[in-house]
Amino acid sequence: MMSFLTKNLGWKLLSLALASLLWVALVRDPELATTVAVPVLYRGMPSDLELSGELVDRVRLEVRGPASLLTPEKLSDAAVILDLGAIDHPGDRTYTIQSSNVSLPIGVTFSRAMPAQIRLHFERRISRLVPVRVRISNPPPDGYRIVSQRAEPESLSIVGPQSNVEQVSFVDTDSIDLSDVYGTVRIPVNVFVDDPQVRFEGPPKVVVTIVVERVETQ
Repeated sequence: MMSFLTKNLGWKLLSLALASLLWVALVRDPELATTVAVPVLYRGMPSDLELSGELVDRVRLEVRGPASLLTPEKLSDAAVILDLGAIDHPGDRTYTIQSSNVSLPIGVTFSRAMPAQIRLHFERRISRLVPVRVRISNPPPDGYRIVSQRAEPESLSIVGPQSNVEQVSFVDTDSIDLSDVYGTVRIPVNVFVDDPQVRFEGPPKVVVTIVVERVETQ
């Protein structure tokens, strides 16, 4: 009996010590649950399509794991990653958030997402030329008038989802103050498109030429 107890005594003591350390670690670091807001990342966006409508950029995840792994620092790289590579035509596509598309630290498990699904709307990407509208904030001084005004170039190319681009009739320059302008001036200004999902294909800048002359009195 004694030989059975003492046989491989070193290994038995080591196993007991490891088991004790594991038990202490589990007792001192119990499993907890928490929620964390994480970014939604989109991978493999088709080159000829655009995401249209309201885009979800963050969701809230309920996760579980040891308390030491649920700190803001440990969860700082957590994210939902949606693969769009299989999309090849316009329309709606619904993605369910599950463990397979959630990136979490090792030892942390996914429980649920809020919202649990994300619906995306895909449209064809198009571009078109739209005219530039010159905006004047203050007129010329008393006794003077605008004879002509022209933007160079007169049109700029915009790009984005088809339905958004087709609704843009013109783009606006920043407002120009003529309260102290006489004669002919050339003013470089930025141009703005009033749709967050539409952008310019080139630099959003034009040069506005304005001619101001004195009003002839009889």
